[in-house]
Amino acid sequence: MRIRLPAPDGSLRVHEACRTPLPPLRCGPVRSRTFYAAAHVVADPLAASADGVPVVDWDATLAVRRRLWDQGLGVAEAMDTAQRGTGLDWPAAAELIRRSVVEARAAGGRIVCGVGTDQLPSGPHSPAAIIAAYEAQLAHVEECGGRAVLMASRALAAAARGPEDYQTVYGALLRQAARPVVLHWLGPMFDPALAGYWGHSDLDLATDVLVKIVEDWSDRVDGVKVSLLDARREVVLRRRLPPGVRCYTGDDHHYPELVEGDGQLFSHALLGVLGPIAPLAVRAGQALDRGDPAEFRRILDPTLPLARHLFAAPTRHYRTGVVLLAWLSGFQDHFTMLGGWQSARSLPHLATTYEEADRLGLFPDPELAAQRMRGLLSLHGVPS
Repeated sequence: MRIRLPAPDGSLRVHEACRTPLPPLRCGPVRSRTFYAAAHVVADPLAASADGVPVVDWDATLAVRRRLWDQGLGVAEAMDTAQRGTGLDWPAAAELIRRSVVEARAAGGRIVCGVGTDQLPSGPHSPAAIIAAYEAQLAHVEECGGRAVLMASRALAAAARGPEDYQTVYGALLRQAARPVVLHWLGPMFDPALAGYWGHSDLDLATDVLVKIVEDWSDRVDGVKVSLLDARREVVLRRRLPPGVRCYTGDDHHYPELVEGDGQLFSHALLGVLGPIAPLAVRAGQALDRGDPAEFRRILDPTLPLARHLFAAPTRHYRTGVVLLAWLSGFQDHFTMLGGWQSARSLPHLATTYEEADRLGLFPDPELAAQRMRGLLSLHGVPS
């Protein structure tokens, strides 16, 4: 089964498609680590609201979550992978959280939900207004029965005059959190508007501010999710966290070594790449459960070329590849995203995404994946 794929220089190469998918997964939760897959949303390509805001296909979107729970992964809901701030507004995110928490309860699955300030209009805001926006979203998540991830706030990054403003805002939120929360440090490679978060462009000084907040409120912090794509820096931060506070890696470039750990400490995982590589991630986690780190790395290390390609600069466009793979896998009926973000990556980039996933055996039906990829290429003038 051959397919011709375009390269960045305009040439075509022949890829021999995989004929055998991965064997059936022995489903069940990973016990030695906590794995949360940041799940994407499925757009409804045939519907639009009266004001032109893209519409979520709720049935297909919730099916994505059920599939992750069935395989043994937790779900990180309404975060960046769900196009938070790039197509999914707060009213839709609030509805997504409500529905997903209900589904999680029925499935017996783990779920955490993103809390931010994205209901605020563009423009300057006071720390008090930012706290109020965070509080409204935190209250919604807790009323639904979910656990919160305090996402980084563009409004706070723009308004903060220094570390003290971050300490004030996060202190106010942690003081009232009903259950321990996860703090998310999202680097500017994911969102340029978050440069200088924690009040410093110097990442060592920024780390000091974050650690101080966690130390002051350690009984209210479940963990810290680090999305800086810098393994060394994550290891340093991990060593400084108080006992009982987890480090969740958000590093889609170095997750195998960070999750395996250094013999003393390790990271848990809250990753956008876990959805696309779910069967392999669960198998690898089960190897850790058996006390076999070598097998963990043997399974997971080969996924790095796909992950690094998905999260190549501009990193924030990784969602396009995530949705492409869901479509090629037969998990949704179309390659359409909220706000038209399916066009964010070039055709050669998408072709390599298909190729890397196919080499890993990730497509349940390789023939369907090849057929859909051929159709996408043909639509853009690439001969089959």
